[in-house]
Amino acid sequence: MPQLDQSTHCDCGAITLSVTGQAISMFQCSCRNCQTVSGSGHSSIMLLPIEGVRIVGATKSFVRPADSGATFTRHFCPECGTTIAAESSRAPAFRIIPVGLFAGANDWYRPNQLIFSRTHPHWDLIDPEIPQHAAYRPEQH
Repeated sequence: MPQLDQSTHCDCGAITLSVTGQAISMFQCSCRNCQTVSGSGHSSIMLLPIEGVRIVGATKSFVRPADSGATFTRHFCPECGTTIAAESSRAPAFRIIPVGLFAGANDWYRPNQLIFSRTHPHWDLIDPEIPQHAAYRPEQH
């Protein structure tokens, strides 16, 4: 995983997101919620330790139950609606960051898996070489 030191902003510029350090994982998610939010067949996201994520500006949050039974919270700009970050009660020490926020400066992104392949639409082409998991990737002990 590459070392990151980048900043970006929401569509209207009211929120700035800075990420530093190394991502824990870079993956694609095809759960129904990611499809709805992205308007595509999947979301391209990375998982970072909370200390590597800095958000400047007031976000609004939406909390919902996740398929795993966890609580999922999405933080977005209250002005333009851009998703800035998300978090799961399943992994409170990490933040989920949409890689598309860094459009034009995200050549470092290399997804290592697809989760929720059970709901991945056939028309959404992804790299067939990456591992696919029907739901969350099984925990490794």
